[in-house]
Amino acid sequence: MSVPRQVLPGRFIKITRRCTQRQFLLRPDEETNSAFLYCLAEAAARFEIVIIATSVQSNHHHTDVYDRYGRIVEFMEHFHKMLAKCMNCLRGRWENFWSCEEVSVVHLVDRIDVIDKVVYTLTNPVKDGLVDTVAHWPGVNTAKQLRTGEPITARRPKHFFSEDGTMPAEVTLQITIPEELGDPDYFRGEVQKGITAVEDAKRQERAETGRRVVGRARILRQSWRDSPTSHEPRRTLNPRVAARSKWHRIEALQRNKAFVAEHKAARLAWLAGIPVVFPAGTYWLRRFANVPVAPLPT
Repeated sequence: MSVPRQVLPGRFIKITRRCTQRQFLLRPDEETNSAFLYCLAEAAARFEIVIIATSVQSNHHHTDVYDRYGRIVEFMEHFHKMLAKCMNCLRGRWENFWSCEEVSVVHLVDRIDVIDKVVYTLTNPVKDGLVDTVAHWPGVNTAKQLRTGEPITARRPKHFFSEDGTMPAEVTLQITIPEELGDPDYFRGEVQKGITAVEDAKRQERAETGRRVVGRARILRQSWRDSPTSHEPRRTLNPRVAARSKWHRIEALQRNKAFVAEHKAARLAWLAGIPVVFPAGTYWLRRFANVPVAPLPT
């Protein structure tokens, strides 16, 4: 049994999920980009999730969100399910689309942590040596939309969804900076400075080492059946909290530890038939076993 995760409203979250066997199942092309944006926008609207940034590499995606109402689990479940079905239909596959490893869901504690992770998300193709600048990436990357505020419109993929079904014919993805992050112009400026710093640093590194980027043309020629030849580290840490501040990180980890302990005690009592109230943020047992849960902290 996995360690329970506390699900509370009002949290900034970084989501990362990889394709099975590290295959390039999300390799950029018109159909893939459109399918990802459609499924993401539809799921975000359905579960009232604010999308701050997203970037899709050939075998994984990073997406940073604000979960105002504590619906992140439902959002991820629906989004990943619909995208997997849509892409498997496009590729003519039947097996699992996503890796069996646990989805990385990281709570971003402070505004500076959100800025750091958004920069990480948007510069991922540059850091991986795929392209020289973020603007050169041929896949989904919302750096431009974060900077300009322009919405993205995606039409329902014809290869999977029925024309007379319940899914909307067209959806709009609005990249949003929640008011909880303060001045949006300051946020955009800090993110842009971070992007520029990463691009400059990687350019200098290539000048010193003689390495070259993979490039757009080669990326677009890759087969979706391929996977990286590099070694993937195994049994690494899967953090649940990101905080640049040491003390804020310690506080967040202590809160998580306390929740796990309270949840464990409540579960043992519940299994023994003893009436008990589970701690606030209990998700799975509340949803599937209808256990009583303490009210959210004010």
